Amino acid sequence: MSKITIAIDGYSSCGKSTLAKALAQKLSYNYIDTGAMYRAVTIYCLRNGIIADGKVDQEKLLASLNEVEVSFAYNTQTKTSEVLLNGEHVEKIIRTMEVANHVSSISSIKEVRQKMVSLQRKMGKDKGVIMDGRDIGTHVFPDAELKLFMTADNAVRAQRRLDELSSKGEYHTFEDVKRSLEKRDHDDTTRKESPLVQAEDAIVLDNTDLSKEEQLDFVIKLINDLLLTKDEFGQVSSKR
Repeated sequence: MSKITIAIDGYSSCGKSTLAKALAQKLSYNYIDTGAMYRAVTIYCLRNGIIADGKVDQEKLLASLNEVEVSFAYNTQTKTSEVLLNGEHVEKIIRTMEVANHVSSISSIKEVRQKMVSLQRKMGKDKGVIMDGRDIGTHVFPDAELKLFMTADNAVRAQRRLDELSSKGEYHTFEDVKRSLEKRDHDDTTRKESPLVQAEDAIVLDNTDLSKEEQLDFVIKLINDLLLTKDEFGQVSSKR
């Protein structure tokens, strides 16, 4: 059976990764969390003094960029691909507020994006892949057969992020998390290199009031409709 490329873009804490993982398991596709790749680079920068006092030493970063290797390893327990930085499993530590507050600065650097995009295209060259991020449908895979753009109410997103951090033992106020998300939104949509924008042919998924199951059902229906239209694919079902 032929496979397609699914690109999922959108704002932070809209559940892109959650939906992408569920789709990947249902379809037996590869899932690539491109945001995790930029977070891994951010961890490298924080550890190596490239980020200091909230500022990025771009000259130092570019001089050491060849030393940064980002890859993925499949976790048989969670059945998802998790990010590695120079061979080290960093999936958990890249999800902190410290990383979230600096990742936009790192991901806005042209040379960093060029390196990550090159890796992403290699990972998805054989299709059968689901990627989520900020510029997947507009820049990484502009010819993706299915493009989604995810969004949600700001307060809902902030609460989701707060709950996620709390579940990992990292405690912040609602207002701090909300401000962090708003800053990330501004940085992502105004940066010069591949800003976050909705692709013209993307389907908007506002999940403010949707459960995970309802989102999955919605996208599975889109995929079924797409595959039936192409007349060469069979149907998949979201039913467990």
